[in-house]
Amino acid sequence: MINVVNFIDRFTAWFGRAFAWLILLMAFGMGYEVLSRYLFNAPTAWAYDMSYILYGSLFMMGGAYTLARNAHVRGDFLYRLWKPRTQGIVELVLYFIFFFPGILALVISGTKYAARSIGYMEVSVFSPAGVPVFQFKGIIVAAGLLLFIQGIAQVCRCILCIRHNEWPPSISDVEELEDKLIREAAEEGIDKAKTIAKGRDDA
Repeated sequence: MINVVNFIDRFTAWFGRAFAWLILLMAFGMGYEVLSRYLFNAPTAWAYDMSYILYGSLFMMGGAYTLARNAHVRGDFLYRLWKPRTQGIVELVLYFIFFFPGILALVISGTKYAARSIGYMEVSVFSPAGVPVFQFKGIIVAAGLLLFIQGIAQVCRCILCIRHNEWPPSISDVEELEDKLIREAAEEGIDKAKTIAKGRDDA
């Protein structure tokens, strides 16, 4: 089961990292718009559309990656006090009551919405450039499918936690700064203690 979890985590992580590069395109595009608008008094007709399309794609396609890293916002003032097995049971139940029905609704509704948009070749109504947006409506479906797949991995995590009363380790490619500082301070303290102990032994 842990192999299934790791495979799905790597799969959704690939999409999360790939779409993260959109932030650079958005930054360059908005930078160009600022220079064009304020230095040359020639604003573009596509910058606004580009910003919400790229940011929306990044936000949607990063959802499964964020779920795999347990990084979604949660109010855990009670949850964090429970034993891991209790956490696993509650999460497992809530995934089937709220998560999967919601994601299925997103995929089904998103499929209809994307098909309708592609059918009449939808363009943006926010600019005179008529930027095509129909191709990006498929992101809704893709993001929902990725979240559904990651949800399977989360259910497997819950089952493993219920069995062993501890959460299985997850792939970690980012670290909170304060966690890193605490870890480094702890390691530095251990190194100092070893140095002091070695000095006493030599004496």
